[in-house]
Amino acid sequence: MKIAFDAKRFFHNTSGLGNYSRDLVRILAAYFTDNEYILFNKNKSQRGSDILSNTNVHFIETSKGKMSRQLKMGKDAQKQNADIFHGLSGELPLVWDKKPIKKIVTIHDLIFVRYPQYYSFFDRKIHLWKFKKAAHLADKIIAISEQTKRDIITYLKVPESKIEVIYQGCHKAFKENQNEELILRAKEKFELPERFILNVGTIEERKNLLNVVKALKDTNIPLIVVGKKTKYFKKVEQFVQQNKITVKFLEGVSMEELAVMYKLADIFIYPSFFEGFGIPVIEALFSKTVVITSNTSCLPEAGGPDSLYIDPQNVQDIRSKIKFLWENESERKRRADKGFEFVQKFNDEPIANAVMNLYKEVLS
Repeated sequence: MKIAFDAKRFFHNTSGLGNYSRDLVRILAAYFTDNEYILFNKNKSQRGSDILSNTNVHFIETSKGKMSRQLKMGKDAQKQNADIFHGLSGELPLVWDKKPIKKIVTIHDLIFVRYPQYYSFFDRKIHLWKFKKAAHLADKIIAISEQTKRDIITYLKVPESKIEVIYQGCHKAFKENQNEELILRAKEKFELPERFILNVGTIEERKNLLNVVKALKDTNIPLIVVGKKTKYFKKVEQFVQQNKITVKFLEGVSMEELAVMYKLADIFIYPSFFEGFGIPVIEALFSKTVVITSNTSCLPEAGGPDSLYIDPQNVQDIRSKIKFLWENESERKRRADKGFEFVQKFNDEPIANAVMNLYKEVLS
């Protein structure tokens, strides 16, 4: 079988969509070695170079021209005799020739429809048009959670039979035991306190970091935040400075360093108002760190029965649950152990098998 991918996110996104793209190609290439995996894009980068070193994974430059991703990439895949074209981030090429090829698209979320205030009018219209077009062109749609599946049915008007829920996994670094030297180096480099709470993700309004720092007021509990800053960061920073909360904001953290931080943290907190899936929750559970997350959207799907759930709007609820876990080591350990059992369903092999079974289904 020959599978072609739209690899724009694979090569150029550092988080979310990029991690999904790289992880999916990596696990398919590892578990189904007889297939050929072709990555199409205008150019490549150092990201994913370890995956490209596999003999069954190849990069092919998309034909030149304006809007080549939309107008040329599909036909390029057909020229390579690909059996399947998989759009990894909610889009599919618009132009195809008559040569047979099956089309699959992964849709991660429809946050731009649910929370239009976070997006410009132009972005909302473009996203919705692209997603609708891809959903109706595709032979099958992969939704990364039951929540996303429900949103696809509601907002894109797609029949349920066309959608398959296949969860995401996470980078292998979170499943490995980092050596003592790396742990010590990360502690010193980032001046990590002995005990801390960790938050990971872009510092934007939807991720709701402000309510976490409000909940930490007068507690003396240190918070480490790893994520890219947006304009919303100013609001958070202002509150932190005015109330003398112990917070350290970090960027430029490598995947291995981040894995160390997850393992060293007493608690991982992820109070987002809405997510398509919430990979950081999975990363924390694989790291055997207890999770506090929101009782909204797909987050209970990712967190499982033993994470602790909060109302993301309720600062007092967030504060009481942080303090409960911070002060109860045995409860942290119990929930972390149970969470680690639960998260095994997001391991590489079951995800690779589910995707490959879908590929075989569309070709049968």
